[in-house]
Amino acid sequence: RAVTFAELAGAYQAQIAALVEGGVDVLLIETIFDTLNAKAAIAAARRHAAATGQHTPLIISGTITDRSGRTLSGQTPTAFWQSVRHAEPLAVGLNCALGAAEMRPHLAELAAAADVLISAYPNAGLPNELGAYDETPCQTAEQIGEFARAGLVNFVGGCCGTTPEHLHEIVEAVAGVPPR
Repeated sequence: RAVTFAELAGAYQAQIAALVEGGVDVLLIETIFDTLNAKAAIAAARRHAAATGQHTPLIISGTITDRSGRTLSGQTPTAFWQSVRHAEPLAVGLNCALGAAEMRPHLAELAAAADVLISAYPNAGLPNELGAYDETPCQTAEQIGEFARAGLVNFVGGCCGTTPEHLHEIVEAVAGVPPR
């Protein structure tokens, strides 16, 4: 860690100020594998709101880094939620690192623990040895559609390796399914 918490929070605050000035409707703190980084972003958002009187809703999305079911800093999805719930986010979810099939049990744990909206936007499977993603749009959409039918999510999308075709199929797979 070549940066302090205060330096990181300051950098986030400058970015948040620019985003809010540019007219964003929501701030997405995402791909969080180290909860201390999320806390710096949360602190920055709170400081910006206090300084300007403008409260911009937050969405916080964590990343389970491998099949251990933990973030890189060692937290389970439930522990991650407990660490960020004080921010009162509009939604909390998971993205990146895993494909939908590998993400599902961790998403189910988070959905059971959190009392806010749940988001999920997985990779198009795990990257292959060349760093490409082999999961087809239909495969990704089928799995994300199951998340919706199981009542785990409020909104979904795609992360690494997903294409416009993946997103089209995801939209089709969740069409008409009531949100969590």
